[in-house]
Amino acid sequence: MLVERSDVDPNKADSGDGRTPLSWAAENGHEGVVNILVERDDVDPNIADAQYSRTPLLLAVENGYERVVRALLQRKDIKPNIAETEYGQAPLLLAVERHDERTVRLLLQREDVNPNTTDPEDGQAPLTVAAQNEYVGVVRMLLERRDTNPNTIDPEYGQTPLMIAADNGCEGSVRLLLERRDTDPNMGSTSHGQTPLSLAANNGHEGVVRLLLERNDVNPNIGDTQSNRTALSLAAENGHEGVARMLLERHDIDPNIADTQSGRTPLSFAVESGCQGIVEILLERSDIDPNVGGTEFSRTPLSLAAEFGRERVVKILLERDAVDPNMADAKSGRTPLSMAAEKGREGVVRILLERNDIDPNIADTQSGRTPLSFAAEHGYEGVVMMLLERDDVNPNITDTKYGRTPLSFAALGGHEGVVMILMQRDDVNINIADTQDGMTPQSFAAKWGYDGISRTLLQPNDAILNANDTLGGRTLQSAFKNGYLRIARSLQEGADWIPVDADAANLQSTGLVSAEPSDSSEPPSKKPRTF
Repeated sequence: MLVERSDVDPNKADSGDGRTPLSWAAENGHEGVVNILVERDDVDPNIADAQYSRTPLLLAVENGYERVVRALLQRKDIKPNIAETEYGQAPLLLAVERHDERTVRLLLQREDVNPNTTDPEDGQAPLTVAAQNEYVGVVRMLLERRDTNPNTIDPEYGQTPLMIAADNGCEGSVRLLLERRDTDPNMGSTSHGQTPLSLAANNGHEGVVRLLLERNDVNPNIGDTQSNRTALSLAAENGHEGVARMLLERHDIDPNIADTQSGRTPLSFAVESGCQGIVEILLERSDIDPNVGGTEFSRTPLSLAAEFGRERVVKILLERDAVDPNMADAKSGRTPLSMAAEKGREGVVRILLERNDIDPNIADTQSGRTPLSFAAEHGYEGVVMMLLERDDVNPNITDTKYGRTPLSFAALGGHEGVVMILMQRDDVNINIADTQDGMTPQSFAAKWGYDGISRTLLQPNDAILNANDTLGGRTLQSAFKNGYLRIARSLQEGADWIPVDADAANLQSTGLVSAEPSDSSEPPSKKPRTF
């Protein structure tokens, strides 16, 4: 045979890829040929090909030839950590990626195999790859090697194997990693500082959270480095009730830790997300402060619940004696009732108004608007009706920016139903003019052609038909100028209406309207009505 001849060089590489006979035999799984070659003392088992620097061992691992790998590893002079140059992977990392447990076991039996060799492309170690893919058998074998570092950090995301396994919900890998006492369960990622517990809580991996909390050295209060969000804060925001319950069972948990970005607590996040179950769990604790508002807007949990219409959450919060229903936010001085009224949350408004200590007239500090003012502007008839059922609601409070009453806002927006509800109150003053243009509710109705509102406003005997405004002269002139003939005649004669085809020239002859073209501008929410 050729290998028995002394003049045959078994290490001679071909002229193409620089491949030796052992390289070709290992790549193609020719176990018999490999055995013959490795028995020769002069055969070098570490010669790599010229193209990618792949050794016979790496080629055998890559192609899954376990018997060939075994034969090669019998050579004492084999170098099992040589990586190929294309991707920089060593045999062990390649075997782990292929989830080839038998080959991994063979390699790890060699004491000179480095279990921490990383991929130069993404920096991941064999344990990281095995943990994130839940290769439990491989993870176990790697951790049995005492020289395997369970806290190795990949440079791309700055995460340890435990972080990645926790993030992906790989319970088997997490359990094995936590059995190693030198595994650090509180280490945060180098990118955002999230701990394994935070990552698991954020994604709702209850099994992983349970395993982590069984370790007495796990700190449940560590916040990330980006905004100090704790595991409880993330669980509350994302509605992971089971996770939140487990965290709150820890005696060392602090449920009031606020994030540094907006100063919001777990309760605040749970309320905004509408996580009723988590809100109930949190409020069962006597150490919860239900009035903590964020530092950004100082919005209390009740304020957020009111704005988003979380009726059940509002009820739960109001059951706490410490909850102040009138607490306003620091940015604009808006109360929970104000927020609910502006959004038309009838159920929330009803619940809040049932409280004896609620003050329905608190105006915001930004523009002096009351809850009634917001509801009237947006046409929420149900909310307006509930507010006006309260004797202590003042329907004539004007805002500080325009000096407009709720009736003026309703008239300007063309909300006829709201105007009619407001007019049922005897104490509503229909003649209050705003401070910007001196316009009354009737002025707005005339200017924008709301004939129904105009007729409603004409019913009281104390209506002033000729209120001045600085934009278009008297109210009557404004109706003529903008072509709203029915309103103009109604204002002029009190009740009679003119036909649609009335002669505009005759109206001009009264001297109450000019021949100039009408104003084409439109109000904020309604288009001019034509007749």
